[in-house]
Amino acid sequence: MADLLGPRVPGPARLRELLAGDEPVVAPGAFDALSARLVEAAGFPAVYMTGFGTTASLLGRPDVGLLTMTEMVQAAARIRSAVEVPVIADADTGYGNALNVIRTVREYEAAGIAGIHLEDQVAPKRCGHLEGKRVVPAETMTDRVRAAVAARHDPDFVLIARTDARAVEGLDAAIERARRYRDAGADLLFVEALQSEAEIERVADTFRDVPLLFNWAEGGKTPPLGRERLRELGFRLVICPLSALLAATGAMRAVLARIAVDGTPAEVVGDLPGLTDFAAQVGLPEVEEIGDRFGNG
Repeated sequence: MADLLGPRVPGPARLRELLAGDEPVVAPGAFDALSARLVEAAGFPAVYMTGFGTTASLLGRPDVGLLTMTEMVQAAARIRSAVEVPVIADADTGYGNALNVIRTVREYEAAGIAGIHLEDQVAPKRCGHLEGKRVVPAETMTDRVRAAVAARHDPDFVLIARTDARAVEGLDAAIERARRYRDAGADLLFVEALQSEAEIERVADTFRDVPLLFNWAEGGKTPPLGRERLRELGFRLVICPLSALLAATGAMRAVLARIAVDGTPAEVVGDLPGLTDFAAQVGLPEVEEIGDRFGNG
């Protein structure tokens, strides 16, 4: 957990170390600082800030490009402040042209984020596993990637290029786009919403020379593969964007339905985390120790 006074592990450098390891880096999605702390407490080496979950958390709305770059960076910064492990963030389309992409990269980097992914959708974008996506010309996204590479101050800051072209132009076009984004300097490639294991295998075989991201989108278009199979295929980063969000939603629905029937939480409180345990989870002992050291006045 992030220590208010403790040392920071350099996020981008640490993420690079993880990606160079023998096993895929599994990064569950977090949608706020609390969920990020829970991801870290569960032992995962990295946190993924999900744009889908962030939009749902902040606005209670679907992921259709409603949040601005500033809102997304602020959300990412809160997550980063809560954990010591590297944070990988959704940066949508870069929020405009190449000039906007430059600012986007620098703002995320200044917030302490270890890496971001940029996508080739038309703005406003939408979740990669929803219908109705549109993509910009490949040349436009190539310029976005080139601008992002030029913008970063820390050469370890990880730039992930995502293409949503599979659903719009077909697999061949998506692979060609990914190839162009690699050549423009992307560190990882993210071919979104593949629709069969054969498609996943083809992408993996095509890009043996560059790290790949696999989006384990819960309930999405891509078939679920096990960790060992993903390792065999050479995927280096696996994000699970929605598990925590969907679990939290299901749990809240259930407990609120019971309270609505009973009139009080009396019948469910025994199944909930204890208040003392929860306070410890969010760092109360650390806060009290700092108060003892420096005073609370």
